[in-house]
Amino acid sequence: MTAKEKKKREVKKEVSVPIFGSEDFNAPGKRIKKAKKTEPKKALSVPVFNSKGARIAKFELDGKLFNGEINKGALYQFVRMYNANQRRGTASTKTRSDVSGGGKKPWRQKGTGRARAGSSRSPLWRGGGKVFGPHPRDFHYDIPKKIKKLALLSSLNSKISDEKLIGIDVIALTEPKTKEFQAIVDALKLEGRSLFVLDAIDEKAKRASRNIKSVTLKNYKDFNPVDVLSCNTLVMSKAALEKIPERFDL
Repeated sequence: MTAKEKKKREVKKEVSVPIFGSEDFNAPGKRIKKAKKTEPKKALSVPVFNSKGARIAKFELDGKLFNGEINKGALYQFVRMYNANQRRGTASTKTRSDVSGGGKKPWRQKGTGRARAGSSRSPLWRGGGKVFGPHPRDFHYDIPKKIKKLALLSSLNSKISDEKLIGIDVIALTEPKTKEFQAIVDALKLEGRSLFVLDAIDEKAKRASRNIKSVTLKNYKDFNPVDVLSCNTLVMSKAALEKIPERFDL
């Protein structure tokens, strides 16, 4: 055995010596990390009431979608886009070229002791034009569809986590009377603004709810995250709960 081989063996022995105490950290049993026990997430459910306010069942939600996760970034982007798209953009001001008059030079250029002026419609003068004032413009812009869907899902998850999403079996009105729809609202003990999401809006429900300021009626295909976030309680029909996954291509 050569001197070089002996040195290599000595170096290997030194490296294999445990550094911390007398424990053997090279043992395979010590290197294996214990797997953390992760309990499977329970499927979220929504209580279902009838029109008289009695709890009759509970609706099990799709665990793949409704897992309680809220993406605040997606919600922010959607709300910002929604508010921007609501702007008319009709604000307008006149520059010095738009203000009538001012064609004549107020006084001669030299000899008066005053500052030189070429027009009485200068932005420095009272009644003159505006500098960098607003002009008609389009504030509209769009965000990707995936972010829209993620924002809608996050808004629904927020209502579920706050226990502000309930189901209703069916809304059956005999007449399109406001008092009949108000009776349903009172039976469910709804406070503040309420959003009713139905699978199909009939004429009776539409006419009966339109005089109640705290109630908004929407089809399951039409409501958006802003509608969900701006209401205190979200009430969805059982049929609408079953069709909600269609909004997410499932």
